[in-house]
Amino acid sequence: MNPRRLLAGVAIVGVFVALGFAPALGNDYTTSLLINLLLYAVLATAWGLFCGTTGYISLATVAFFGVGSYTVAVLGEQLPWPLVLLAAAAIGGVLSLLVGLVTLRLSGTYFVIFTFGMTELLRQVVNWYESKIAGSVGRYVFVDASSPGFIYGQLLALLALVLLLGWWLSRSRLGFALRLIGEDEQAARHCGIDTTRVKLITFTGTSVFMVLAGAIVAPRWTYIDPAIAFNAIVSFQVVIMALLGGTTRFWGPVLGVVPLVLLFETLVKYFPNHFPIVLGVVFLFIVYALPRGVLGLVLERGSKPGGPR
Repeated sequence: MNPRRLLAGVAIVGVFVALGFAPALGNDYTTSLLINLLLYAVLATAWGLFCGTTGYISLATVAFFGVGSYTVAVLGEQLPWPLVLLAAAAIGGVLSLLVGLVTLRLSGTYFVIFTFGMTELLRQVVNWYESKIAGSVGRYVFVDASSPGFIYGQLLALLALVLLLGWWLSRSRLGFALRLIGEDEQAARHCGIDTTRVKLITFTGTSVFMVLAGAIVAPRWTYIDPAIAFNAIVSFQVVIMALLGGTTRFWGPVLGVVPLVLLFETLVKYFPNHFPIVLGVVFLFIVYALPRGVLGLVLERGSKPGGPR
């Protein structure tokens, strides 16, 4: 095995071990901050595996996230926690499969608009059902999985799994097909790749991680309504984080999560009324100054003669 890869693998394992002990070294606030970091790391990485590779910009992240949250709200008191997570994954998998069948034949602006519209439609449907059928505005979540330490541990395991998926995709035929689609979908189709099937498999798989992330953090809120579970801002935050970190490597989005989560935490605490404005400014900065993200900038400099290697 390549010594550099072995060293990198040992370093990654060391980081995860250190993260496993991190909550014990802090207080409730630092644990809450770490949960946010892991949550967005999972969402941004899952988003980048499909969207960053194919070039399809999806704004449906919060749709799957919300489905996971509401599954816990509905089934949390009726089933054991592992079965609740399995139910959330199954429901999210079927939903993402149906959404993929409809949307993945679109591209460009049409895909972006459709995914955003689908998210809003889902939010309105849930809102209508809650008010007209269930007779309530939202739901209370009372489950045994509400401990911050337990939520943190699950998210850490989920992040490890989504990074393993990214590592596998970077070395598999499926991942190679995805990269060809991102370069030129028409050419990939002429090469004999079933582009619809490849996109559908990856879109569904990565969406399940978003569903599970929503399910895991749902007990943290105690109370859930459509405005909380299907908050469109989450989708935009995930896109911005992934683009800032860079999607040329499967682990790139994580680089954008850390600074932006810290920035957004500060804004929500001290300047809550200015949050949307700063979000827009950050997005414009990334588009114009860092179109390939931090990772792309580093790799570009490293490839130049005399650059760091």
